[in-house]
Amino acid sequence: MITLLIADDHPLYRDALRGALSATLEPLTLLEAGDLGHTVELLQQQQDIDLLLLDLHMPGSCDLYGLIHIRKLFPDLPVAVVSGLEEPSLIAKVINTGALGFVPKTTDASHIAEAVTTMLDGDIWLPESFDDNALTDDPAFAELADKVASLTPAQYKVLCYMRDGLLNKQIGYNLDIAEATVKAHITAIFRKLGINNRTQAVLIASQLELEPPASILS
Repeated sequence: MITLLIADDHPLYRDALRGALSATLEPLTLLEAGDLGHTVELLQQQQDIDLLLLDLHMPGSCDLYGLIHIRKLFPDLPVAVVSGLEEPSLIAKVINTGALGFVPKTTDASHIAEAVTTMLDGDIWLPESFDDNALTDDPAFAELADKVASLTPAQYKVLCYMRDGLLNKQIGYNLDIAEATVKAHITAIFRKLGINNRTQAVLIASQLELEPPASILS
């Protein structure tokens, strides 16, 4: 029995994946989650998931943080990223973060099944349009991802708000926490990332930021 977890906040895309995979992979159990929190809960409850199909833009994922966070919590779990973005630099970062493959949301049903089968066999799957020569080791980014993995989801939200230029009071309002709690989060962020000012924090957060994907469901 193959067990897959589809983590994506678009029900229509989850349905499309379900249809593409159910027609090819048997016997198959499909689990679904619509945000990062629910994804982590299911991964903690279900110890026999063979592959996670992870959308980078679902709520809670915050750019590349969702992938980084899950790789930290479940290092032995095979993860495939599904995304509406297809930039070579993003694909390279995803693989350097430990994903087993990258599946663009424009991929047709037959190739989705091929991708999942390839990754279930333990091999990396990338779209045909991707130039393998662009896939080089990036120790600096891997080190950065390792540091970011130590942040809690709340701390990463604070980091993103700092990247967006919000003051501590504004961050506290948006997260419904006291300003003193924001300051405590920032102190922890600086310590975990080995930095000492907001400018450095913004530079780190910017390396993990993704452009909004073009909608393929409209």
